[in-house]
Amino acid sequence: MELFIVSGLILTIPILLASMGDLYAEKSGVLNLGIEATMLMGAYFSYHFAYFLDSAAKGIFVALGIGVLIALINGLFLVTLKVDQVVYGVGINMLAAGLTSTLFRKSFAIGSGYEKCPLLPKIQIEALNGIPYIGSIFNNQNILFYLAIIMVVVTIIVLKKTKAGLVIRAVGDNPHAADSLGVSVVKVRYLCILVSTLFGVLGGSALTVGDLRFFQDGMTAGRGYIALATIIFGRFSPLGVLMGALLFGMADALQLKMQVLGSQIPYQLYIMMPYVVTLVALFIVGSSIAPKYQGKPFYRDRD
Repeated sequence: MELFIVSGLILTIPILLASMGDLYAEKSGVLNLGIEATMLMGAYFSYHFAYFLDSAAKGIFVALGIGVLIALINGLFLVTLKVDQVVYGVGINMLAAGLTSTLFRKSFAIGSGYEKCPLLPKIQIEALNGIPYIGSIFNNQNILFYLAIIMVVVTIIVLKKTKAGLVIRAVGDNPHAADSLGVSVVKVRYLCILVSTLFGVLGGSALTVGDLRFFQDGMTAGRGYIALATIIFGRFSPLGVLMGALLFGMADALQLKMQVLGSQIPYQLYIMMPYVVTLVALFIVGSSIAPKYQGKPFYRDRD
């Protein structure tokens, strides 16, 4: 049972990092459909540079640097140029799929098998060793595992208890009122897109240098869209997002366990399980109230 829980938590981490970061963009009124692209590019570039620099940490740092560039491009199109956010999201997701596939084929010999990159080291926390169940589940994980948990706590505090959180929510719900009080809507949305993109990159990194050690085409497999779904499932609250990410992670772990146990049922049906569970959960939860100006560009001279 403990192994199943640990497996579910590890599979939860990429979704949790991406969704918790993207919550900032959504709360500020930016519909960031490109989170799938961000995760895919984070997965590829962290793998690429970890392999050639022979260091998982260096791979992540370089991927984060590229993430800053991606965030600036996202901000330019979504905030400054005010393009349609749905169309832009679809476009950048297609671009990321093609770009990572091309770079992967140019950089690695696909026919000889997937090259393994260095893996993030596990962290031993002595204080957890003596705690039954908790110690064996939460100890000996990599830095991204603990960062995801810390991010949940930080996001709860920031969005619920701080002035910064109040400003972000105001920009998402009524940017004109926020602007009249001297808040820079553009700056707030740029910063929230930056947070969303960097944690989307880390979510992708958790797949490659955090767990699997290899990259393959489209390996995020829609996890960026699942991250968006967990935000809706969680009704735009950090704890709700955590529950949604855990639901997907545990369902993913269950389908892997079912495949290992063996069955006459085609394995493709097991692979569908997490996505079906997510759809059913969204159906049960029903509609949630998004920020009033989500997906709408801000024009100072328009209502």
